[in-house]
Amino acid sequence: MTTPHNVAEWHSIDAEKFRGEILPRNQPAILRGAIASWPAVAEGLRSPRAICEYLKRVDSGRPIKTLTAPASVQGRFFYREDMRGLNFARVTQPLGTALDQLLNLMDESSPPAVYMESTPILEHLPGFATENRLDLLPESVAPRIWIGNAVTVQTHFDLNDNVACVVAGRRRFTLFPTDQLPNLYVGPFDFTLSGPPVSMVSLHEPDFDRYPRFKEALEHAQVAELGPGDALYIPYFWWHHVESLESFNVLVNYWWNTSRPLHAAPFDALLHSVLALRDLPESHRQAWRTVFDYMVFQTSGDALEHLKPEARGLLGPMTPERAREIKAVLLRILSR
Repeated sequence: MTTPHNVAEWHSIDAEKFRGEILPRNQPAILRGAIASWPAVAEGLRSPRAICEYLKRVDSGRPIKTLTAPASVQGRFFYREDMRGLNFARVTQPLGTALDQLLNLMDESSPPAVYMESTPILEHLPGFATENRLDLLPESVAPRIWIGNAVTVQTHFDLNDNVACVVAGRRRFTLFPTDQLPNLYVGPFDFTLSGPPVSMVSLHEPDFDRYPRFKEALEHAQVAELGPGDALYIPYFWWHHVESLESFNVLVNYWWNTSRPLHAAPFDALLHSVLALRDLPESHRQAWRTVFDYMVFQTSGDALEHLKPEARGLLGPMTPERAREIKAVLLRILSR
């Protein structure tokens, strides 16, 4: 198999360099030592038990959601073979209970998978947020924590920019650019593992007979291995596969989106386009591709610059009033 390219590394990063040099590249970036000064990282370097005691001290007591799966899945959360369900379950329990479970499993050679995913820190661990700050981002960007044993998160994307910070353990990220979508063999959008759709291809045991274009995706893959104190910047819509490499791992991440749509979600437009365009004859689809490129993606510049603003109708500059008008038109159309 092709050896992935290494993600570029950056050192001694401050907020100015992050905003001015890293974000404009729209490429993944390893931020070595970005959170090395965190008290939580120091506790994690002492021992898994030490970081667990630290987390218990700042726990608000609110129950958290935990993913659990039998040892037979080898830590890979995914669909069942029949695609009628998932190979894991979700339970709600106190943080301390889940942490003790992880500690008790550490010496097992083939333990069941346990994973506390995407827990909002401000709600569940408010003291953690106070003592461990990522100075690269505004305080308005809220952190989330992910805690588990050696588990694998299948290749997926997020509609956000992301900084993922390793507090304890080690993680390996394998990343694919957005334009590799056709080569990743995406699963259903409406029945997902945990929000975003995922690639159906196993990264380490790919079935090239079933998924031949995945070889092309691997040509464009980038890999990042992170230890305690390191962070990774993942740009908007970049696909990423995440492996926790030790028997106890803690990660904190920050999601933000500076271009979040104000009036409608892009996914809604995708569904409407599937309904209206996907099953048209090829020549008709190509005609509409030209229309979308010109009117929506504006690959030739402002499509209506030759018209006065007041003459552009529904396709004029977006305002709250025009958004309401478009939605009203769509509601009338879809209700027929």
